[in-house]
Amino acid sequence: MNLLAAPDGDRPIHGGGPTAPRTSRHRGAHEREGSGRLGEGNLAGLGHLLRFMILRDRLWLPIWVLALSALTAYFANAIAVVMDSDSLQAMTAFAKNPVMALITGPGYGLDEVTVPRFIVGMYGLFLMIGAALMSILTVSRHTRAEEQTGRAELVRAGVTGRHTQLLAGLVLTVFMNFLLAAGMAAAFGFSQAEPDSWSATVLFAVGIGAVGCVFAAVTAVTVQLSAFARAASSMAGAVLALSFVLRGIGDMSHVSGGSLDWLSWLSPLGWAQQTAPFTLDRWWPLLYSAGLFAVLVVVAVVLQSRRDLGAGIVAERLGRSQAGPLLSTPLGLALRLQASSLIWWSLSMLVMGVVFGSFTGSMDEGAAGMPPEILSIMGGRSGIVDGYLGYMALYFAIIVSAYAVISAGGLRSEEAAFHTEPVLATAVSRAGWLASWAVVTLVGSGWLMAMAGLGEGVGAAVSMDDWSLLWPSLLGHLAQTPSIWALLGFAYLLFGFAPRLMSLSWIVFGASAVLALFGGLMQLDEAVLDLSLFTHIGQYPAQDLSAEAVLWFTVIAVVLIGAGMVGFRRRDLVTA
Repeated sequence: MNLLAAPDGDRPIHGGGPTAPRTSRHRGAHEREGSGRLGEGNLAGLGHLLRFMILRDRLWLPIWVLALSALTAYFANAIAVVMDSDSLQAMTAFAKNPVMALITGPGYGLDEVTVPRFIVGMYGLFLMIGAALMSILTVSRHTRAEEQTGRAELVRAGVTGRHTQLLAGLVLTVFMNFLLAAGMAAAFGFSQAEPDSWSATVLFAVGIGAVGCVFAAVTAVTVQLSAFARAASSMAGAVLALSFVLRGIGDMSHVSGGSLDWLSWLSPLGWAQQTAPFTLDRWWPLLYSAGLFAVLVVVAVVLQSRRDLGAGIVAERLGRSQAGPLLSTPLGLALRLQASSLIWWSLSMLVMGVVFGSFTGSMDEGAAGMPPEILSIMGGRSGIVDGYLGYMALYFAIIVSAYAVISAGGLRSEEAAFHTEPVLATAVSRAGWLASWAVVTLVGSGWLMAMAGLGEGVGAAVSMDDWSLLWPSLLGHLAQTPSIWALLGFAYLLFGFAPRLMSLSWIVFGASAVLALFGGLMQLDEAVLDLSLFTHIGQYPAQDLSAEAVLWFTVIAVVLIGAGMVGFRRRDLVTA
């Protein structure tokens, strides 16, 4: 007998239980939530949830904003100190080089270069990528990751609407980009670069913030498509990579006088660069960013209205009724979980390699027009070709390192999603599970570098009609793999001892990439450049390979992964 039931079937005494009948007010709110419109019911609790998200990100929000703002301040002050007018004018010869356009952008204002123009043209693109990554990770963490771990269901059980969490995450990310733009404008405006126009300074910072907002909206859409946070972040990252490639091809074509410069206008990165601060000072390209942001937010809201909590628009495929023999081993399971990502990355590396390798002929033709004194310093036309192939090996090593860090983070995601515990409940040991995942990632990194080197070599051989370039390109790319392995070792060490700190591997990755790409231009000391993981092996075929560095990086990777295995055996599983 239910002692809490009221006589004659009236409403129970406790009144708030699940058996209480719905009043018209309750039914109206429920109907508004289910309709998918942005009504009051769908936005209930927005302010409370936003304050909670800010409190939860009390560490990561200032880290992202201050780190990127400090990087801007460093670029602005360092370039102003180490480069005089003669050094800046010497960069004019490289401004019309297609490889410069690939790395930095269309090079507006570099023909009559000043320190502010140099900083915007050379380093602005990488600050945009930093803002985009910040936005992708923030939106994914506060939306799909919450659904995947079940916390979103607890939030939705309170007084919150269907779209509250999504929009709160977007508002938080836009606020972070606003703070980032303000910090960058202040860091640049009060630096030793001494920009002569505050409006151009603000335009530069707002353009970077606009890129971050666009990719926040991109992630808001991708988290509706997949039921898994890692897949959603990977899709958003793929859009960022595609944007980078389209912009790179368009800008290289622009500099070399080709007909594909319109591709730059298909990229959110290109829109921000087309504002050309301190040169053209155009605000109107940012209207494209604002328009795309608005459209993608509407698309995200509509898609969320058409799916169940915890599910994705793209339905999960049912597996086989019986597992194959490969899945009977932890190595096979790790390969199966990473196979889809590895396939897409392989295709991307091969295509990017062919595309960028096809510009080798343009590099060779551009070298013919260089002043003889500069050409002799660079080793002649053959030296420029070798330098381009060697630099692209470094460039692809940085890109594949991003894959490696994402893949290592997948092991943490499996643990947080309660998938690791069932695996370890079998005969699989903790050390065996980590080792299996690490082997797939280590071999996968080498495979991706091989695909990039093969594509680069084929593209270069076809454009130059010289198939002797194929093997040096492939070898130069493969030789960079141990530096990626060392970064992976650090990531797995963190997983073994402090999984919540695995994001530190992104900091090591970012610092190493910046030093490798820009350390020489900023004339940093050799001791500082040696802090980068990517400056030790050498850029073959332009430089001799360091067998010692290859060996040491390989040993370091093995030792760090082994230490991570020891730490994983000794700690508790972390699922929150």
